[in-house]
Amino acid sequence: MDKEELYRREFGKKLRDMRRLMGLTQQDLAEALNVSSQAVSKWERGKAFPNMSKMPTIAKLLGAEVSDLLDFGKTG
Repeated sequence: MDKEELYRREFGKKLRDMRRLMGLTQQDLAEALNVSSQAVSKWERGKAFPNMSKMPTIAKLLGAEVSDLLDFGKTG
C-alpha cells in the first residue's frame, strides 16, 4: 500500500467516524456538499479524496477544522 492509499483510508475512516458522531448519514453529507452519496461512500472507503475546495464545508458540517480532517497522525 502506497502513502496516498494509506492517507485516503485514514481520511475515510476519520470522515466516517466524525459523520456518525454528528448524526449525519452519507446522504445528508452528500446533499450539503452537492455531491452524490456514492462520492461520500468512495471517500469513506478510501477510494477517493474529496475536492479540496469542499474541505472547509466538510469540516464545518462535522464541527471540526480542516486540519483535524487532514492530520493523519491523530485519531477521531
